[in-house]
Amino acid sequence: MKFSLPVIFSLVAVFLAGCATTPSTDWNSRVGHYTYNEALTDFGMPNRQARLSDGKVQSSWFVQAPVTPHVNSGMSYYGSQGFSTGQTPPTGLSGEMLQLTFDTNGVLSAWSKNQ
Repeated sequence: MKFSLPVIFSLVAVFLAGCATTPSTDWNSRVGHYTYNEALTDFGMPNRQARLSDGKVQSSWFVQAPVTPHVNSGMSYYGSQGFSTGQTPPTGLSGEMLQLTFDTNGVLSAWSKNQ
């Protein structure tokens, strides 16, 4: 099978574009401007939310998919039905969490990100 040079370059370009990472957000510059409604548009409904005693709302989103190592057990015999593959499902939540605090007007007043 022969590939032309433009096809190879196109495939390499698509591969490299898929590996590119998006630049991180400068949350400090968004304080005082970014709204709760914009956060809903960007991230969807928060994973956690709490109303603080001063009326502010603290919302948290998992911004990186939970990652848990798991092992493929390979092929195993499954009763009279024959062979089946098995995997250990991921358990627990891990990953990066973005916590945004919005003032009583729904404007970002503080943020934090932890792992």
